[in-house]
Amino acid sequence: MSGLFNPLSQRGVIKRTLWGVKRVGVRCDVGPARGIGHVMRCLALAEEVRRRDVELVFVCDAHAVPWAAGQIAARGIAVHPAVWTPAEHVEVFERLDLDAVVFDSYDLDAAVYSAVRAAGLQTLAIVDGDFRGAEADVLVDQNLAAELDEPELPPDSVRLAGLPYVMIRDEILDHRPTEPPAAWQTAVPKVFAFFGGTDAFGAGPHVARALAATGLPFEATVVAPGPDLATQIAAVELQPHQQLQVIGPTDKLAAEVRAADLTISASGTSTWELLCLGATTGLVCVVDNQVMGYERAVGTGAAAGLGLLSELTVDPSSAVPTLKRLLTDPDERVSLARAGWELVDGRGRERVADALLQLI
Repeated sequence: MSGLFNPLSQRGVIKRTLWGVKRVGVRCDVGPARGIGHVMRCLALAEEVRRRDVELVFVCDAHAVPWAAGQIAARGIAVHPAVWTPAEHVEVFERLDLDAVVFDSYDLDAAVYSAVRAAGLQTLAIVDGDFRGAEADVLVDQNLAAELDEPELPPDSVRLAGLPYVMIRDEILDHRPTEPPAAWQTAVPKVFAFFGGTDAFGAGPHVARALAATGLPFEATVVAPGPDLATQIAAVELQPHQQLQVIGPTDKLAAEVRAADLTISASGTSTWELLCLGATTGLVCVVDNQVMGYERAVGTGAAAGLGLLSELTVDPSSAVPTLKRLLTDPDERVSLARAGWELVDGRGRERVADALLQLI
């Protein structure tokens, strides 16, 4: 089979030889239930490889989350609708004239990965612990302490693991402090809370109730991606000297985080952005596949754990002791912020881009 003519790989060779142009496809999950975490870390990698004269096209249903579609469009990147079967992927990638593909998906059948590799394309897959059957030339697990795991790799694969490979977007890097955060004290703590581009599990109202239950003064801004969530958050009964503002998804997330004394978020891909920014971070584990990252981040002292969303749903006061410490203890806030800043240096996407471009 290796001696057969492969039009896909041959065209890539001709293109690189004559014009030096490389073209990479990004096949990632996005949707109201899935959220936008896959898109955001792929955009971080996309920003880096575009600096190296690489063309990009996203293959995903970005239209399902208009804010995500806007983020891709703002970078001038083309989008092709998602396909699902192995044959469809091979056909679309050939038609798009790609040299390599980046996968970031929990939803794809494992057969897609093997079919694309067999067609002659170089592949890089972003994973979170479990490969879910994915195979690729390069597997990237950017999670904390992933380098301590030793999974069995697919044939002819290499694995890049741990926080040195966290992919951070320009918006975050532009706001990263050049020095470790210093201690600070404010009369009324400012809190910023967001739970991804869709808040698919409805964490916002429960966190707002937990904040109110502390009885302490605060000025909070909570992101609500939809009108139903906004109504629920706005209806939370506050106590004296507590203020709560509800906003929609924002393009100025990093600035909001930097202005806050405490940022509360889901324990997903945004965790690493918060650590890179040197934010005092409180995490909520909203879904089972976040448990490992949640436990590791809290265990290193880089973030405070507010518990499982399922616990907050039943009893918002379960997070009150931790929230009280974070709202009143500037020493704990700066300890968390410094630990996070030191863990994520912001250069992970450069390392992943190096590995991707070495393939092609």
